[in-house]
Amino acid sequence: MFPSTLLGTGENWTLMKTISVTEYLNYEAGKFSKSKGIGVFGNDAKDTNIPAAVWRYYLLTNRPEVSDTLFTWTDLQAKLNSELLNNLGNFVNRVLSFIAKDPGSETGKGSGYQSIIPDAPGAESHPLTKALGEVVGKYVEQYVEAMEKVKLKQGLKTAMSISSEGNAYLQESQFWRLYKEDQPSCSIVMKTSTGLVYLLACLLEPFMPSFTVEVLKQLNLPLEMQVSLSDERGNVERAKRPWEFLPSGHKIGTPAPLFKELKDEEVAFFREKFAGSQADRIVKAEAEAKITEQLKKTKVSDRNGKKERPTKSAPEVKSKATDDTEISISRLDIRVGLIKKVQKHPDADSLYVEEIDVGEQQPRTVVSGLVKYIPLEEMQNRKVCVLCNLKPAAMRGIKSQAMVLAASNSDHSKVELVDPPESAPVGERVVFPGFEGEPDDVLNPKKKVWETVQVDLHTDKELVAHYKDVPFTTSAGVCKVSSISDGSIR
Repeated sequence: MFPSTLLGTGENWTLMKTISVTEYLNYEAGKFSKSKGIGVFGNDAKDTNIPAAVWRYYLLTNRPEVSDTLFTWTDLQAKLNSELLNNLGNFVNRVLSFIAKDPGSETGKGSGYQSIIPDAPGAESHPLTKALGEVVGKYVEQYVEAMEKVKLKQGLKTAMSISSEGNAYLQESQFWRLYKEDQPSCSIVMKTSTGLVYLLACLLEPFMPSFTVEVLKQLNLPLEMQVSLSDERGNVERAKRPWEFLPSGHKIGTPAPLFKELKDEEVAFFREKFAGSQADRIVKAEAEAKITEQLKKTKVSDRNGKKERPTKSAPEVKSKATDDTEISISRLDIRVGLIKKVQKHPDADSLYVEEIDVGEQQPRTVVSGLVKYIPLEEMQNRKVCVLCNLKPAAMRGIKSQAMVLAASNSDHSKVELVDPPESAPVGERVVFPGFEGEPDDVLNPKKKVWETVQVDLHTDKELVAHYKDVPFTTSAGVCKVSSISDGSIR
């Protein structure tokens, strides 16, 4: 029992109001079992060399607060690659890397702030920035409410939503253009974004303290300099003005990637390594050690006796997909393309004929039925997502060598192109974390690969293009549409 003074009699102590309990977390196809040693335990997690921040994030997002939930290696991979690497890590690194650039250097290419946070007068009247501040302020209020009620999953999800808003803010502002065309506005965007990086470090500290330590290091800030989100200090209201969090003239540290991609082969290795019980793994490891030792002795004997025969090398695994490969998005060759030229089809009023650069020696000719939906001037000189390994097909006398991907609403009355990030390199393959693999050279029409995959292509409520629950992803961020949510992509 605690002394009565600790429970508040005679002293102004805060009493506990909420006890957090959980249901069960299951493992792959079965259940975690401590007694049977089935699952991934602390020593196992350490052996993977996957950072503690990743494990903490995954377990907290998957936390069984109101019902049983399931741990799978592919889900861990998808959350790491999509949410941590491509959302959170991408936002922080884009902001700090741009601030750190030296405009006079060869790598800076005429942009950057030499690691100095710029001044941003007039930020409160900058429409895009003011709108972002209102959204962020509401998210912070929701975060505080969720954390006070020990709704940890909701608190973490809300904090990550701020990162998504930051990525969208960067894309909509087109800061890389602003730097050359409107430097005062670019300074507002970058100072605001740096403030969001700092805010995210503070919000995510209860979940991933090592992430916070590293971000504050890259911001060149002391660990004790964290915002206290209490209404008494007015910091919740202050979140509506993220451009005020960090002072102009402050010099940041050295930016560096915060997360590393988890590859398919690593997932397959971990799934195999941690299959069965811990006792089974020990027996298996001992057996493999004995076999290795026997092989060493055999080789020594061969060297002392007859000549050792050369071992036959295993046949090389074909890197390209075959017709028998499982049908998934990895079979598709979707690339970032740039429309170099577009005109109406001479023999079809509803068709455009485009010349699209997809990173090859010559542009591809593509015929698209978009005339009714997208004005000709909006097709000119824009980046698009291009499906490059469909079998070429003649459309009203002109052979189309690829297909431009677009989203449509439920009654097909509205169609919008799927837009890669403006800074995504032309010719880069659009990837889907968790579905790695080489694409087919040409999709076999008889196997219906495109038709099978297409039904799972859609946009979500944040306007991000997805295959199932995985976003269209480039090195510069995710691909989006302008306004069609919950639309179909084809």
